[in-house]
Amino acid sequence: MLTHSVFNPVSPQALAISNLFIFIMIVSLVIVLIIVGVLAYTCTHFRYHPGQADPPQTFGLTKLEITWTVIPFVLLVIVFAATMKTVSISAPPDDNALAGRTPDMTIVAHQWWWEVRYASGVVTANEIHIPIGKRMLVALQSADVIHSLWVPQINGKTDSVPGQTNMVYMEADRAGSYESACVEYCGDGHSRMRALVIAQPLAQYQAWERQQLATPPAPTGLAAEGAKLYQQFGCQSCHAASIGPDLTHFGSRGTLAAATLTNTPAHLDEWLHDPQAVKPGANMPNFHLSTKETRMLAAYLESLK
Repeated sequence: MLTHSVFNPVSPQALAISNLFIFIMIVSLVIVLIIVGVLAYTCTHFRYHPGQADPPQTFGLTKLEITWTVIPFVLLVIVFAATMKTVSISAPPDDNALAGRTPDMTIVAHQWWWEVRYASGVVTANEIHIPIGKRMLVALQSADVIHSLWVPQINGKTDSVPGQTNMVYMEADRAGSYESACVEYCGDGHSRMRALVIAQPLAQYQAWERQQLATPPAPTGLAAEGAKLYQQFGCQSCHAASIGPDLTHFGSRGTLAAATLTNTPAHLDEWLHDPQAVKPGANMPNFHLSTKETRMLAAYLESLK
């Protein structure tokens, strides 16, 4: 079941951020209740009564002024200390942690999808697999404009900046699929630039990795006809050159169009028929395929396990 609530963290980093948010909300609520309580008491206890003389005018009350200066200052110090503690837990790795270490994966942001390249050689898109309990070092890059990756249940927001590599940790304490999104406006397809982080037990993760490194079986039947169309329309010119997502094991993915749709034959047929109707601004061209052609291509792509 997909979730993306910041109140359901699955990593130490997300837990620290969630706890800080809740703490600040509680402090803010207490302050609001005190202010509302004082106002309510003042409005009822000191309200004007007919014939009542004006109260004596007081100019300056040193004790009160000191109190309402010291209390906010102390609260700010406490919130600042809590924030710095959270930053120390959720911050990107420092130079000492990076020394001599190769990133476990590199995530490259594109308009409007996520390319995922693992140190093992696995290349996929829009679905980020990680083993439970392992802190993965991730290098974030951009192929075009500024993007920002946010997986609310795993870590805070990290920008992907052209010409720059930002490092971030990614880990999960329990299995599940966790939604992420681009949270930096990056063009027409921004709202549909999503991804899934899929946390798996180590054995399942290793099995997935072996599958991704293997060569898919040769297509047969309708899928074989779709493979011919794939070559005929020159689809590989984009999808083999990182202009579009790598499709080598497309059939093993649970989503398509940057996690906009679940990966089913019906949704794939819909996507191939008119990509712009599914994801306005997408760079996938509309080849104006016939129903037969979309079904052939869908059969081929779904066969790529």
